[in-house]
Amino acid sequence: MMSGLHTRLSAAVLYMVTAPVLCLAQLETLEAAKVLSVHGNVSVVRDTQAWAVMPGMTLQPRQEVITGADGYAVLQVADGSQFEVFPNSRFVFRQNAGSLRELLDLWIGRVKVHIQKLNGQPNPNRVRTPTAVISVRGTIFDVTVEDDGDVTLVYVEEGQVAVQHAILPYTDAKLLNAGEYLRVYKNAPLAARRVDRGLVLQRSLRVLSDVLVMKGPRLGGGGSSAGGAAGSTGGSVGLPGDTGSTTPPPPPPPPPPPPGGN
Repeated sequence: MMSGLHTRLSAAVLYMVTAPVLCLAQLETLEAAKVLSVHGNVSVVRDTQAWAVMPGMTLQPRQEVITGADGYAVLQVADGSQFEVFPNSRFVFRQNAGSLRELLDLWIGRVKVHIQKLNGQPNPNRVRTPTAVISVRGTIFDVTVEDDGDVTLVYVEEGQVAVQHAILPYTDAKLLNAGEYLRVYKNAPLAARRVDRGLVLQRSLRVLSDVLVMKGPRLGGGGSSAGGAAGSTGGSVGLPGDTGSTTPPPPPPPPPPPPGGN
């Protein structure tokens, strides 16, 4: 009897000692993201302070990134997957530390994500917004959060994604293939997916990208640097039959450089 009690007590003590170490190890295994290129006003929030993001910096899990009206950046994780973040956006990188599948939480604005397959095999990742959960295994897709977070537009350029509502009770996911898109509204069930006939939406997204002064790598074989004036990509992307618009939030003030560099 006493021997069994001692065994249980020893096991409990061992768990109390090792659990914090295991949790710390789990956090340390989460991938960071390397900043490949930056244009305009892009900042990372550290201890409530905004610091300028520079090429070559490393973005750690749970760090928040904000872009101004001319802000644009390309980031890459260890498996080669990349994502572009566009003007007037705010996201948290790997907000949910308990899962390697969580890529980012986009609160407002737009990102373009290119998930690389691992040796030809699926590479599960998720992107979350206030209204949607987008699951992918290896694809190129756009996510735009409109109307102060009440609407999410998901557009698939290549591959396939699964979209679920983030607020309403669970329903079967909608599968989107290349050239299809879906708007997820805060207080409405998932509608039927829509086909981008004539690739109108894809061209619109490219036009919004090309008005920026792009420097560095682009996703999906991307485009060269443009020499025009910078512009905002905030707001909803319109298609025939779509309604709604977004007033983008004002950009944050220009942040100081981080102390000592990174």
